[in-house]
Amino acid sequence: MGGFDLSGWFNLRGTPLEPLPALLISIGIGLLVGIERERKRHVLAGIRTFPLGAMLGTLCAMIGQHLNAPAFPIAGLVVLTAFGFLGTKVVDEQSDPNTTTLAAFLVVYCLGILVFYGYAPLAVAGAVLVTALLYLKPELAGIMQKLERHDLYSLLQFCALSFIILPLLPNRALGPYQAINPHHVWLMVVMIVGLGQVGYLSVRLFGHRVGAPLLGVLGGLVSSTVTSLIYSRQVKEQPDSAARASTIIQLANLVLNLRMMLFTAAIAPAALPKVAVVMAPGMIIGTVIAMLRDRREKADGNQNLIALSNPADLKLALGFATAFGLIMLCSAWLNAEFGRSGVYTVAVISGANEVDAIVLTVLNLFAQQRFEVVSCATAMALAVGANAFFKLGLIFSLGGRRLGMRCLPTFAAILGGLLIGTLALQLGWL
Repeated sequence: MGGFDLSGWFNLRGTPLEPLPALLISIGIGLLVGIERERKRHVLAGIRTFPLGAMLGTLCAMIGQHLNAPAFPIAGLVVLTAFGFLGTKVVDEQSDPNTTTLAAFLVVYCLGILVFYGYAPLAVAGAVLVTALLYLKPELAGIMQKLERHDLYSLLQFCALSFIILPLLPNRALGPYQAINPHHVWLMVVMIVGLGQVGYLSVRLFGHRVGAPLLGVLGGLVSSTVTSLIYSRQVKEQPDSAARASTIIQLANLVLNLRMMLFTAAIAPAALPKVAVVMAPGMIIGTVIAMLRDRREKADGNQNLIALSNPADLKLALGFATAFGLIMLCSAWLNAEFGRSGVYTVAVISGANEVDAIVLTVLNLFAQQRFEVVSCATAMALAVGANAFFKLGLIFSLGGRRLGMRCLPTFAAILGGLLIGTLALQLGWL
């Protein structure tokens, strides 16, 4: 029974009591779920009935094996299902509807069957998950009340992108220069959309309670460019929010460096040490500067949700896939015709507006051994640097000189770190 083989501990093998540990584990599973159900009023089953139901599952599986009747446990399941017709009167909000308890009871019965067939660790893990689902009802209900229809729709879209479209795409190099792998292109889309989805839903769920630093991190997960745009406009309309907006913008842009290192660790781990040389110094120094400034300034008390678009939108996903495919093709062509200087040109031009596509492209080129590690890190630094210059101009033009000067030290740290790290690699110091 895997990690729960108590028969060996107590030398019960070959004795009439050999199945006893399975029964004890089943009782423990039932007690775990039954204790949670006992907290409710007027429940169909509680601290005694659930252990009995789990033990019944184990006994039915045992009897079915001895009688050579694999369907015997199903008979027990049918009998337990009849419990749902017994009914209990719901008298207040603490009372529990029969459907939830009956569903949990049937699951516990099936977990008892798993215990007998040697899946005790899986059954125990299942019992923990069932108990968590039952116990966390208020928290889960609160989350659902915060999510709107289009938020749930975005989750369905992301699932479709990940589990329907991705498996159908061919996983081989196609097109000129064998530059485009449809499966890899869409996998990058899933990674970008998934990361954005985490940030988007986090802001939707917790944005009105979290402080400016966390808002900056979450906004950076969705899009540092969009976050910079939104809060620069906010400062233009509400000049008093400059302190809080500057904190959010700076941290959102610092997250970009961290995101680049996470992408590298996922796609081309061998390049991570060199990429960290160019990404980490500016991120660390910039974070210290941003946090010191945030300590000195009193943040605005209003914590509004970041009004960002749905990152799982199919049009955005298709647009990114198209852009990513074109950048991969252009990078492969320029790399073949002009070497690494051609890729550097693409990095600067495309990075000014969108970093992810070109960064993922050069990481794939490195993973395919078509690009050396120093050139890969340099191209990433050029893309992030061009993007930083673009966003800094955006902040000055939309948010004004006051906001721009607040953000300038952090951006200077980011650019300085990129420059020093790139020179260190190019000159062979590291």
